[in-house]
Parts: sequence; C-alpha cells; structure tokens
Amino acid sequence: MTQNKVKISLVQMKMVNDVSSNLKKAVSMIQEAASDGAEIVCLPELFSTQYFPQYDLSDKALKDNIPHDTIPGKIYDALSSAAIDNNVILIGGSIFEKCDGHFFNTSLTFNSDGKLLGKYRKIHIPHDEKFYEQSYFEKGNTGFNVMKTNKGNIGTLICYDQWFPEAARCNALLGADMIFYPTAIGTAEGIEQAEGSWQEAWENVMRGHAIANGVIVAACNRVGVEDSMTFWGGSFIIDAFGKTLVRASSEEEIVSASVDLNHGYDIREGWRFFYNRRPECYDLICKEESND
Repeated sequence: MTQNKVKISLVQMKMVNDVSSNLKKAVSMIQEAASDGAEIVCLPELFSTQYFPQYDLSDKALKDNIPHDTIPGKIYDALSSAAIDNNVILIGGSIFEKCDGHFFNTSLTFNSDGKLLGKYRKIHIPHDEKFYEQSYFEKGNTGFNVMKTNKGNIGTLICYDQWFPEAARCNALLGADMIFYPTAIGTAEGIEQAEGSWQEAWENVMRGHAIANGVIVAACNRVGVEDSMTFWGGSFIIDAFGKTLVRASSEEEIVSASVDLNHGYDIREGWRFFYNRRPECYDLICKEESND
C-alpha cells in the first residue's frame, strides 16, 4: 500500500496567569507550526490558564471565579479563526467549559474551514494531591468521539484518560487512525516519585495503546513552573507500532512529525488484534471494582 502521510505538530506551551496572553501565544504558535507545513496542530490541556486544579477547592461555588468559557465563546472563536487562517485541523487542547451551570474539561477540534468537528469532555477525572480535578470538573457526558477528516480519523482524549486502555481501545474501535492527548502532567514539590519515573510510565503506557490498537498516539504537554508544579514537557508522537518519532525537550517549543496512516492500517490488518478479540469474555471490564 502506498504511503499516506500527514504532518502533525504539537504546541508545547508555557502558560502565564492571563487568558488573553496565553490565547495570543497559542495562536502565534499555531501559525508558526502551519508555516512549517503542519496539517494537524494540537495544543495542551487547559492551555488558556495556569493549572488551577493544583489547589483544592473547598467551596465549589467559587468555580465561577476561575477563568472559564462557553461553547461558543471567546476561546472557541479564536481557535476557529486560527484553524481557518492557517488552513489546519486544530485540536484546541482543552478549556474549562461552563454549560448550563455545569463545568467540564473539554477538548474542541476544528476543521480547516473553522467548523467544529466535535468536542470531547474528559471522562476520567483524577483527584490526587496537586491534581484536585474533581473539585472543578464533572465527568464527561459526550462519550468518545472520533472525527472523520481528509487527513485521517481523529480521536481525542485528555491527560488522565491516558492511563485507561479502555479509552484508547474505544477510540480505535470507532475508527481512529490517530489519538491526541492534550495533557498537563508534571511533578509536584514535596511529592516523591516512589514508584519510579512518572514521565517514563506516561510515555510507555501510551506506547502500549499505540501498538495494541495500531494507531498513532500524540501527547501534547505543557512546560514551566507554576507554583509548586513543574511541568516536564516531553510531548511526543508515537507511530502505530510503538516507535517514538519525536519527543520534545522540557522547554517551550513546537515538535512535528510526518505520520503514515497506512502503516497503522497494515499493523491492524497484519496483527489482527481486532479480528481476534473475544468480547464475550470481557464482562469483568465493565463491572465496577469490588470492595470485597
């Protein structure tokens, strides 16, 4: 089969405590990526703000005081325009969305004509020290969403979703050629990495998703120090058989790679993971964990 290549770029950003400044920087970096030939561009999770969930929010009524947006809204409009102006498919990281009094961590994907291809509200919400996301976000209610484009079928997940193989498999079963993970992950002052390197585990688990599903996986992280958090960057693009095509440094930058969609097709057809599935044996996966 002939190659069917698409150029992906990941915008690895450092955020400040000002939405307009972050949005302006994101648009500028999208333009820079497009000038270098990017056809699909991805931003990090919650790119318009610093990572506010590092602070536990005891009074949930205060969520209205955290910078948020609606769909459509200011950030939506800016991302739509950036997709048009630069003729790219744009995975707009994620935003702190308010909808009818509810709050979500939501990723928006725009076609190169500026139209919204789809949105995904983060389904798996962490609640650990310095990652107090359940104090801010409700669990997503849009389900998984794979968008058909002229550059391939795109699935989006968000950060903590990366630890759940079910999420990647659902996207693959829905036809994804590539899965993007806008991300905000790093280390926290005073918290030891007792289990081992968090960054290595982060990349390795998604390498497994790529291989098991025959899909391209791209994770776009943030960088910089934000109070007690240090975001390590390391954004990467992995091909459909687990090869890391590019990995960013710990600095603000754009990283890009050309990916071959047909390579993923060949993996899925050759290794036949989907054909040989036994869904009738997987009931246990759909049961809640027992406390017994």
